[in-house]
Amino acid sequence: MANQVELQLIQPLFDIFQRERFVTLSTVDYESGGPNVNAISWVFAPDKKRIYVAVDNRSRIVKNILKNPSVVLNVTAFESNYSISGRASIKAEKMEDVPLKLALIEIFINEVRDVMFYGSKISVEPQYEKTYDVTAAEKLDKQVLDAMKRYNV
Repeated sequence: MANQVELQLIQPLFDIFQRERFVTLSTVDYESGGPNVNAISWVFAPDKKRIYVAVDNRSRIVKNILKNPSVVLNVTAFESNYSISGRASIKAEKMEDVPLKLALIEIFINEVRDVMFYGSKISVEPQYEKTYDVTAAEKLDKQVLDAMKRYNV
């Protein structure tokens, strides 16, 4: 996809957003007006034009989006790096059937760009581990993803 702009997720990117994935989300800070970047993993694409993100409903991300809906989601995949820009809104202030107070953010995709610099490729994708009870983490991750899927209307 190098040097190409897409107006929606290509199939391989859509496929990776059917499960938990490490991404960064950039918003415009509601106080300073500068950039704000957060690492998140609860993402889900209900279709090729939208991405859902679940975050703590007290998060600065929520406040930022309420003031300025412009966002960029960045993901490393397929030996490259992708910038997905769009407009976000709060789809649910508190997601149902999830034990945490999570907001559901809906991102309407404006464009998808391969932003990897010329003549290079990602040799190892970012990896992470949950640092709390693995069984509890798996249960919570499933609850969040299942809840996100139910909001697909």
